[in-house]
Amino acid sequence: MRRKYVLAGLVAALAATGLVLAAAGSATSEQTTFKAAWIYVGPHNDGGWSQAHDNGRLAVQKALGSKVKTTYKELVPEGPQVSQVIESLIRDGNKIIFATSFGYQSAMVAAAKKHPDVYFEMATGTATSKNLAEYFGASEDAIYLSGMAAGAATKKGTIGYIVPFPIPEVIRHANAFVLGAQALRPNAKVRLVWTHSWFDPKKERQAAESLVAAGVDVLGQNVDSPSAGQYAQSKKIPWVGYNSDARKFAPTSWLTAALYDWGVYYVPRVKAAMNGTWKTGFYYGDMKDGLIGLAPFGPKVTAKTKAAINAKKKGLINGTFYEFTGPLYDQKGKLQVPKGKKLTVKELYAMSWLVKGTIGSPKG
Repeated sequence: MRRKYVLAGLVAALAATGLVLAAAGSATSEQTTFKAAWIYVGPHNDGGWSQAHDNGRLAVQKALGSKVKTTYKELVPEGPQVSQVIESLIRDGNKIIFATSFGYQSAMVAAAKKHPDVYFEMATGTATSKNLAEYFGASEDAIYLSGMAAGAATKKGTIGYIVPFPIPEVIRHANAFVLGAQALRPNAKVRLVWTHSWFDPKKERQAAESLVAAGVDVLGQNVDSPSAGQYAQSKKIPWVGYNSDARKFAPTSWLTAALYDWGVYYVPRVKAAMNGTWKTGFYYGDMKDGLIGLAPFGPKVTAKTKAAINAKKKGLINGTFYEFTGPLYDQKGKLQVPKGKKLTVKELYAMSWLVKGTIGSPKG
């Protein structure tokens, strides 16, 4: 009985100071905080793809503050394990989940069917449903521009390009890079090495070593780590990155890189999920809306090259230029895109051939 009166007195004292009300307010805030989650195939600080997405997550946290709680799961393999990760995120109360690698798609499709009250967002894929949306960006445009920097930098005319998997996404990116290189070095050839991994620093360095041994004098990549750039720096040869501004890893070898500003997409999507206006769909961002960009130029890029790249960039934004406009020929010299025809996004998503001047197989 004495304990009851002591506790009652304590509560009264706290109420007088306003502390009880403050505690109640904190509890209410916690209950109403919206939870959003991201799944990464690499580490969140990989210097590439996953870090670019994590910068987008941080943009959400900054824009929405205490109204949202964000989290991420990193180094999640593209296999059965991702389903377990998705389920754990849902159990933790996350109401929107962004999966950021192509191999997560089947697990996301299954989870969307199982959890109709959760929003699912899949990067780089093709499947949509009532509560599953797809999103990506026209990074091929910026990759084309970065290829121009590589074409201007090569002295031998042969460039190396490190690629992960032989899927349409990677093939169109490789083609854009080759076409960009040829814009400033018409007879340039680009040699591919497939790593069969999105993020594997050891394999990426080995690929860079093999390409240099084969005679290339510029390196580019469509993989996630800065490992190739670090090797390029050690060999004093130019390097084009991908996904993020990775100048710090190769300060004198750095040329530029295609960039993603995922916050452009993530912030409004999380807001929509919070206020009940979220709708499924397919989003393909570009340089005009700011999702796609080009990293700052390195010291090896001349004023003449910068001017040429900026002119093409302006054309991409205002619609007067598009790299996938015919005539375009494949490796065997066969006409794949007739003169004047512009490939659609749907056609880009089905691309299975490599452009003339590419050394390597589209089958990996």
